[in-house]
Amino acid sequence: MDSGDIAWMLTSTALVVFMVPGLALFYGGMVRSKNVLNMLMMNMYCIGIVPIVWVLVSYSIGNSPDGDGFFGGDWIGNFDFIGLKGMAGDTEGLVFVAFLMTFASITPALISGAVADRLKFSAWVLFVPVWLVLVYSPVTYWVYSGWQHGNGALDFAGGTAIHVNAAAAALAFVLVLGKRKGWPTEAMPPHDVPLVMIGTGILWFGWFGFNAGSAGAANGQAVQALLNTFLAAAAGMVGWLATEKLRDGQATSLGAASGVVAALVAITPAAGYVGGLAGIVFGLLAGSVCYLALTLKTRFGFDDSLDVVGIHGVGGILGGLLLGLFADSSAIPGGGFDDGLFFGGGIELFLDQAVAIGSVVVFSFAMTWVIVKAIDAVVGLRVDEETEAVGLDQRIHAESAYNEGPKGSVVT
Repeated sequence: MDSGDIAWMLTSTALVVFMVPGLALFYGGMVRSKNVLNMLMMNMYCIGIVPIVWVLVSYSIGNSPDGDGFFGGDWIGNFDFIGLKGMAGDTEGLVFVAFLMTFASITPALISGAVADRLKFSAWVLFVPVWLVLVYSPVTYWVYSGWQHGNGALDFAGGTAIHVNAAAAALAFVLVLGKRKGWPTEAMPPHDVPLVMIGTGILWFGWFGFNAGSAGAANGQAVQALLNTFLAAAAGMVGWLATEKLRDGQATSLGAASGVVAALVAITPAAGYVGGLAGIVFGLLAGSVCYLALTLKTRFGFDDSLDVVGIHGVGGILGGLLLGLFADSSAIPGGGFDDGLFFGGGIELFLDQAVAIGSVVVFSFAMTWVIVKAIDAVVGLRVDEETEAVGLDQRIHAESAYNEGPKGSVVT
């Protein structure tokens, strides 16, 4: 890496860190006002605990320099990489430790949206580091050090390793945790849609580092990934709004924000592997399909509070499968990967994508179910009914996001 590459990777790392408070605002605006600080805390806790666990053990488990061994070839037996011991003076290596640490930080934060309004903070404190070590790190190894050297499945910036992984975990979590009191009969609208829109803008901005940074250098692939990311997000907004208008007769601000995020999720696995107008196709389909997928939770009766499964799960699966159709090595300087079905590569890549996605869904769901059951047995998962009714902010954190004086006036 030359100095320009290093500068771009440091910038990308900062951009992805910024996505975590962006996600906190995106989720925080969608919960009820009595729980907004709890949601912000769940997200911010992830960039407190995850970096520590990452450098102590998770990076060593999930990132093998040679693609050898489940935990990484150099990790087994001599522990040289525990605490980054073997990386002193390795500037390029440390750049990627930092960059990948941001991905590890935001992945469990995605799960928090599914369990909003009813989870004990103490349970979340235990869940995040345990899940990071037992689920996220092995999946990261499979996707980037295993499958991409083995069965040919592709995932440019984490569609499978991050979004599908988090959504499968979220589904397992909410099935064990149970429904919010009053759901689905009681209306639980977002308390602050402008906050959601601000969070969306931050996520969109940070996602340029998330996707274009995954090229690992300031090169042509990074440029193509950035362009694909921009086009997909724009098309996602349009696709969601059009579907919403046709189906419900209204185009909403929350729909615009959701469409952007759904499309960003969908383009993530493909950002550096497709060219031309593929980004627009990914975005339009993600906006429409993810909007329609939101009916799944009421149809099947699982209370995914902020639609992690419908947006990150469905969007990630859609993007991974579309990659099997649209991958185009001729569009990326250097190429070196298999073409998709629409570009003469046959059906093999599509099938590899399906196998990889299915494997992650099964592993993440099963492991998360076990982890959550264990935590429930140790500290319990749910707050009591009174705490859920009054609000988690006051009862758990002894704070209120909006302090009101007499007659409802806001105290400044």
